[in-house]
Amino acid sequence: MAMITLPVAAHAPSPWLPPSILRLRSTSTTTTIPAAAARSSDPHPLPDELHLVADIRSPHNHIRVADVSRTAAGAGHPLAGARLLLLDAPGNIHSLSFPRSLCPLTSTYLDVFATLPPLLPASASSLAVLGFGAGSAARAVLHFFPDISVHGWEIDPAVVSASRDFFGLAELEAEHAARLSIHVGDALEASADAVAVPGGFGGVLVDLFAGGSVLPELQEMDTWRRIGRRMVAPGGRVMVNCGGPCVEAEEEGRGGEAVKDATLRALTAAFGHGMVSVMDVDESWVAMTGPAVSSAPEEAAAWKAKLPPELRRYADMWRPCLL
Repeated sequence: MAMITLPVAAHAPSPWLPPSILRLRSTSTTTTIPAAAARSSDPHPLPDELHLVADIRSPHNHIRVADVSRTAAGAGHPLAGARLLLLDAPGNIHSLSFPRSLCPLTSTYLDVFATLPPLLPASASSLAVLGFGAGSAARAVLHFFPDISVHGWEIDPAVVSASRDFFGLAELEAEHAARLSIHVGDALEASADAVAVPGGFGGVLVDLFAGGSVLPELQEMDTWRRIGRRMVAPGGRVMVNCGGPCVEAEEEGRGGEAVKDATLRALTAAFGHGMVSVMDVDESWVAMTGPAVSSAPEEAAAWKAKLPPELRRYADMWRPCLL
């Protein structure tokens, strides 16, 4: 679930996402939405900068697809021309793409996920994505790493259907038929053996949100141990979107900072102290399990050398998790 700040022009502060998820910013003003509005179950109206493409309700989500105007938000808008997958009442950004661009990168934490493949063990070249959405992370992985196969899990078939209709997922599946498999079901019940990946995945990307918050199960040590046991190959790694101060949940008492810290504590308890690293990308915290690359200069240099130039800066942003 992408929790992404969307700056817009100061003259059009429209309520859309809750305060920590959307800040309507300019160089001189900041407008936020009252916290009470963030917990409302009523969908927030979209600002003028967005054009609604589709509005779909499923048992799991209120799904909206919207395009960011290429002009209304100003020439410097980082998401100008993007297509957004919005979920939940506040309309959290779950996935995004730039339909007119050949580059799959988003300039968000989703790009960090695409740096994991060079760290996969040589014997396990498959990657799992838990919380597939419209496939923003998978698209980048498939684009930059032709030897990697991807299995994605998405609980809501309506999200998969909308992604095929409006985000080019059907074309992505056709182009990479031998490398991309999408499974509709509960990601927390997934296992590598069930999808014929013997020995486990070399990497697992976890991006699981509901109601505007990281799933409560991810604040439990046993959940991470189960993911490690069922999904991760020996020497493999897990990379996680832990949320952070950019997240305001619909449910009272699940503030983004507290949930992020609880998720990191559960990860550390499951994988061990010194085995979790973190980085902050525009207030979205990403964690990675395994030996800290930041303390191994030679390994870090080898990792960067295998990354496309657009992604190399992320290899230098990791630091040990101290929780």
